[in-house]
Amino acid sequence: MSTRQVSDRNDPIIESRDMLVAPMQKGEKPPERWRIGTEHEKFVYRTDDRRAPSYAETGGIRDLLMALTDYGWTPIMEGDNVIAMAGPDGTVSLEPAGQLELSGAPLENLHQTCAETGRHLAQVKTIGDKLGLGYLGLGLWADKTREELPIMPKGRYDIMLRHMPRVGSMGLDMMLRTCTIQTNLDYSSETDMVKKFRVSLALQPLATALFANSPFLEGKPNGFLSYRSHIWTDTDPARTGMLSFVFEQGFGYERYVDYMLDVPMYFVFRDGKYIDASGQSFRDFLKGELPALPGEKPRESDWVDHLSTAFPEVRLKSFLEMRGADGGPWSRICALPALWVGLLYDQGALDAAWDLVKGWDMDGRERLRAQVPKLGLDAPLPGGGKLRDIAAQVLDIARGGLSARARLNEAGDNETGYLQPLDEIVATGKTPAERLLSLYHGEWAGDLSRIYGEKSF
Repeated sequence: MSTRQVSDRNDPIIESRDMLVAPMQKGEKPPERWRIGTEHEKFVYRTDDRRAPSYAETGGIRDLLMALTDYGWTPIMEGDNVIAMAGPDGTVSLEPAGQLELSGAPLENLHQTCAETGRHLAQVKTIGDKLGLGYLGLGLWADKTREELPIMPKGRYDIMLRHMPRVGSMGLDMMLRTCTIQTNLDYSSETDMVKKFRVSLALQPLATALFANSPFLEGKPNGFLSYRSHIWTDTDPARTGMLSFVFEQGFGYERYVDYMLDVPMYFVFRDGKYIDASGQSFRDFLKGELPALPGEKPRESDWVDHLSTAFPEVRLKSFLEMRGADGGPWSRICALPALWVGLLYDQGALDAAWDLVKGWDMDGRERLRAQVPKLGLDAPLPGGGKLRDIAAQVLDIARGGLSARARLNEAGDNETGYLQPLDEIVATGKTPAERLLSLYHGEWAGDLSRIYGEKSF
């Protein structure tokens, strides 16, 4: 989630609808300026007792962040607390229960993305070895209850933790017990954005299946392959889901603005503090009638903040965010952007992917989304068949897109090699979650503590 550093009291007051559309329009870039942003989260645990460390304890999360100064990272403060670190590779920040996230820099190619990931993991592993910390690449804490997890000292999280139980049964699980990999990608125009949004939203369940990596809850199998994805189905219906309007005729920036105006607010940031506006209306804010700040109208930064508080399967800000994948190891952190760059950053691949999904109806897309957390690649496609029936075809389209990009590393290799972990999943027919379940029921003999060896970075 985004990290605010300044109040921006001096930025312009929103006076027109054009100012609401502006962040999306400003995201338009010619293809030569398209970049790849990759975000990935991991669980942190103490290696001696496998406990999730608190923020302030010796060798805990604060010490982990501050140790990054040895690698040139600079603290970002909220009050007296360091809550993130800024550096040339982006931002290292905290999720609500201390999950550690790298929001990577916007990069030109996947070779740079994978190198960035490698640098980050090497840095935090070296720090972890000194502090007695380890890291898990999973989509869900496999053996922790909510009550066993710490809370990080971030103002927006205080507000969200209070609000989540009012709107869904699993919002606290989303905040405290999940990790994800995300990819942020550009578009050249409103038309290009629309097509990319539709393709990536329709195929997001395939990413959920390929990256499914959360089959355990509180020490035992939970009946799902991606329980993380299932959690989103009852987190907050006002700000999650498949966004059927994206597929309607006339969809564009204006329609997404209408959607965001209907998403209830969480907060307003002023003078370094988060003011609770949970459940209140941004439409009222525009009229100067927000109960949390009576008489005050929103500024541009307030709208940018608000755009970050919706959590659909694909999210639009000044770029498109792919949000369907569970957390995982280095190879899959590289594979997720490879999948989406291959599909969306080459026109021929984008056209082929759209041809594959354009005939799907909304009921079918919703059914696919609803069943993929449990069934993975066996989830039913709109019109018949299973998700696994198109998986190889989608990877071939992505491979063609990456080949056409022809972005080579020093050894002369293009970017297609980063798809290899996904090729293996499709070839074997076993998602990461199914592999873990096989280990649990076989070699591990039900001993889930073995996951700390299997999934540690």
